[in-house]
Amino acid sequence: MTAPAAARNPRHRPSDAPTLTELGEDLLRTSPRQRIVALTRPAGCVALFAVAAGLGWWWATPPLVFAVFVCVVTTTHDVVHRTLGLSARATEAALFVLGLFLLESGHAYRATHTRHHGFFPHHDDPEGAPADLGLLGAICQGPVFLPRLWWWAYRRAGSAAARRWLLAEAAAPFVAFAAGALLWPDAPGVLLYACLVTVGSWVYPLLTVYLPHHGYGDSPLTWTRTLRGRLVPALFLELTYHLEHHLYPEVPSHHLPELARRLDGYLSGHGVRPVRVV
Repeated sequence: MTAPAAARNPRHRPSDAPTLTELGEDLLRTSPRQRIVALTRPAGCVALFAVAAGLGWWWATPPLVFAVFVCVVTTTHDVVHRTLGLSARATEAALFVLGLFLLESGHAYRATHTRHHGFFPHHDDPEGAPADLGLLGAICQGPVFLPRLWWWAYRRAGSAAARRWLLAEAAAPFVAFAAGALLWPDAPGVLLYACLVTVGSWVYPLLTVYLPHHGYGDSPLTWTRTLRGRLVPALFLELTYHLEHHLYPEVPSHHLPELARRLDGYLSGHGVRPVRVV
């Protein structure tokens, strides 16, 4: 199965932008080691959370959940764009398992994210909608954002198999909270984890949509931003290179810093000024 059309031929790329052949097709490669690291990092972070909870190190659990979010979001992003070299069957499984780590729907994310790449800015881009809501509106969207994306994806699911994936993923939070309540006396970390990942997902409209996209202009180069620095991009596993990703979604996250370097001349020549962070 090939990548979605929106990922292969994005309307976000200006006609005068350099091609990937010109930039270097090495940017498309994912080594077996990079694939293994990307796919196993989330489970490693969850395991560390379990150890911290088992030892009663409750102070360590919020930063570990943050690490889970960053690892899962980065890897799921790459899986959606088919940049890790997974087979069609492995892609479906990865979307399901990665979503479970955050009690979310990986299949709903694929549906809405490929829509985002193909249509932003557009009124029928559910993922990008918070960019038009203002700061307070984006914050208030937090608790309802993922349920709305799931419902949008479910209504447009093109097959019974797609709906089964979505229904199974929708059941995960209920199962997790029920298990957490039952295990509370002996394993309070289960319910704590479910609560932390649920509340943590409420920042998606603000951090992943409003901040990168608000105040967007009328050309692909002004529809989103890019953050450059050493600490912050590394902390977020290169997800801060949002403009570069929108221009070249075929490039996996581990190559985005190098893509940004190779695009510096083109972007500066078009008046794009990266936001400088630590």
